[in-house]
Amino acid sequence: MPPASPSPSSPASLTHDAVVGALRAAGCVFAEDEARLLLSAADGPRELATLVDRRVSGLPLELVLGWAEFAGLRITVAPGVFVPRRRTEFLVRQALAHVPDARVVVDLCCGSGAVGAALAAALDGAELHAGDIDPVAVRCARRNVAPFGGRVHEGDLFEALPAGLRGRVGILAANVPYVPTDEVALLPAEAREHEPLVALDGGPDGLDVLRRVAAEAPRWLAPEGCLLIETSERQTPVALEAFAASGLSARLLVSDELYAHVVVGRVRGGPATT
Repeated sequence: MPPASPSPSSPASLTHDAVVGALRAAGCVFAEDEARLLLSAADGPRELATLVDRRVSGLPLELVLGWAEFAGLRITVAPGVFVPRRRTEFLVRQALAHVPDARVVVDLCCGSGAVGAALAAALDGAELHAGDIDPVAVRCARRNVAPFGGRVHEGDLFEALPAGLRGRVGILAANVPYVPTDEVALLPAEAREHEPLVALDGGPDGLDVLRRVAAEAPRWLAPEGCLLIETSERQTPVALEAFAASGLSARLLVSDELYAHVVVGRVRGGPATT
């Protein structure tokens, strides 16, 4: 009988091809890309074996690496924190297009702080505030916004923010949870098992938090400011109604490439939403 082959995660066997094979066998769709990242992150074969084992066990790649790429930035992520999605880069691009000279930026439901960090990186010198109800997210976000002088506040939506921001916010970005409660169990295991429920569950129709943010936003926006919230395609009619009910002129922006849907609104009587 021939000798048994070494385990795919054995340090002695972890060539590039072996890593790719192990990842493919575990169901990783982008095994080649993931292998490249794991190989570059590992400080030696033993660490590589550990990283591969963690990924093969189902831990999201970003948590294995400790960071996620977002809008050209390397965003630190930690266990129990929502991992920024590439589609949310569309929200960032639209915010910059609508208020290219924003001087005050707020990132609500900030999670890792990726949106706020990306906006601050593009808006040199802008005053950045972020907020989240989850203390784990707050700690992580502070690391990501610190290079831009950002401040992160812990609390429930606008209750977390300094009162002095009212009427001054140029960009109010809110990547709110929008998965309907009954559909959380249908999410991929990487999200369902490793990300906080508070960052996923948006209530019975997924729009509870969106409604709350839209209702309060007019009090915080500057005359030229805008509110941007990501949602799903099927939720957009109700999301647009929620914006209108709060006194905001709103429209839907869509990226077919990223399958991203963003509702953007301004206070009626302010600059037109284009």
